[in-house]
Amino acid sequence: MTALGADAVADVVRAEYGRVVAGLIRRFGDIQLAEDALGEALVIALERWPQDGVPPNPAGWLTTTAHRKALDHLRREKVRDEKYAEAAMLTDDTIPEPTGPVTDDRLRLIFTCCHPALAEPARVALTLRLLGGLTVAEIANAFLVPETTMAQRITRAKAKIAKARIPYRIPDQADIAERLEGVLAVLYLVYNEGYLSSSADNADRQDLAEEAIRLTRAVRSISSGIGSPPEVDGLLALMLLSQARRPARIAAGGSLVTLDEQDRTRWDADLIDEGHALVRECLRRNAPGPYQIQAAIQAVHTDALDASLTDWAQIAALYDQLMVLQPTPIVALNRAVAVAELDGPHVALAVVDGLKLTAYAPWHATRADLLRRLGREDDARRAYAAAIATTENPAERAWLASRRESLGGPTSRRGSRA
Repeated sequence: MTALGADAVADVVRAEYGRVVAGLIRRFGDIQLAEDALGEALVIALERWPQDGVPPNPAGWLTTTAHRKALDHLRREKVRDEKYAEAAMLTDDTIPEPTGPVTDDRLRLIFTCCHPALAEPARVALTLRLLGGLTVAEIANAFLVPETTMAQRITRAKAKIAKARIPYRIPDQADIAERLEGVLAVLYLVYNEGYLSSSADNADRQDLAEEAIRLTRAVRSISSGIGSPPEVDGLLALMLLSQARRPARIAAGGSLVTLDEQDRTRWDADLIDEGHALVRECLRRNAPGPYQIQAAIQAVHTDALDASLTDWAQIAALYDQLMVLQPTPIVALNRAVAVAELDGPHVALAVVDGLKLTAYAPWHATRADLLRRLGREDDARRAYAAAIATTENPAERAWLASRRESLGGPTSRRGSRA
């Protein structure tokens, strides 16, 4: 085993978090016990692995260590009920495998956390915490709410699961149909966190992005029993078409590369072909939903061999459809980007200024770009500075700083603080 630095060990641990905690929850039926036990195992890993090296099977090592810690917790509490007796008898070789339509522990965990007894924001937040090991701060950023609010939301969700005795069981077909919308929402946000991380430590988290795609494929497979809802295809297409651009998204120096500046020859043609095929199938079924429309927008972008060939009229029309289904400020912000290409930056700026998404970095970045195009450089510099202040993502910060510096003026002479 090769010794690694603490940061590298933390990356390995984070990549394995969802798999391990899902298995522990299946074994013990207790979210808090599983998280506490895994937390102790992680502390041991961060102490030992930098010196001893990462074991050949990190997930297995964490699972075994956390399993022992969980049993220690139960012994210390002098629990002698049936749960303890059953858990104490389990070994790595005798843990029963799940059966039924969902056999993947992580997917099973998502369906469990998406129980209708929980409010939708709580479902999504709790699953992001358990599946990806995201911090409360990262989840709060994804929801655009204060960290304390998110911490309370997650704590209450865990308490409700325990109090209501929501079972950690394999969903049947009726459960899958009832919980599908919440599951898709979770997978969408997991993918978004992987695609552009809210953390200051990572530009993206490909382990989360790839896991979201894998789980969405699994959902698509099991949902065939309820007629394969087209929104499942839409979400998978949206992920694939976004993921196809990944090789061109981050520059060698770590800065974000925007869509119009990307080298499109580096895009993954196989993912694009698969995504386009799914979009065509959605169009054939003619039951549009938000994920399908977003996938269609991505299909238009990836269909253009050069940014100058982008069909902005079609993109604007698709955003018009999306606004009917999801009339949110963020959808309106994205639509304004297309409006700027069709009607000019002055028209788009009026729309953007009316949205007041002051805690959202893309709002500031969009305003900055529109102000730059209008020649209002001082205002643009201030908007870029505000965007930098509202994002922790290193690639995004580097790109914003470079745009601000390109304007010249006082900021460039002082040097970037990003």
